Amino acid sequence: MGDILYIIGTVIIVIGFVFMFFGVVAMFKFKDFYTRIMAASKIDTVGALTIIIGLALQHGISPFTGKIIFIALILLLFNPLVAHILARSAYLSGHLKNPEVETTKVSEE
Repeated sequence: MGDILYIIGTVIIVIGFVFMFFGVVAMFKFKDFYTRIMAASKIDTVGALTIIIGLALQHGISPFTGKIIFIALILLLFNPLVAHILARSAYLSGHLKNPEVETTKVSEE
């Protein structure tokens, strides 16, 4: 049973690395800051979590598994939050406006 879990864990780790590879390719392909930050947050969250799940399957029930599950929970909580904060601060600063998207302001009456 241990050998089967090790093989399944290795396959899941490889899937995570493939996902991260295609995410990095997407980062170079996208031209806009906001689409790049979306791709980066997906790479961090989904790719890293997939690799962590594969590691947990490889090592079985151990203190190491508890530690990496804790790291996975921290990644799941903070990666999307940090990406949102970064994109919002770039938008509010006005430095990275998208010229292709027209913005309409609501007039205060």
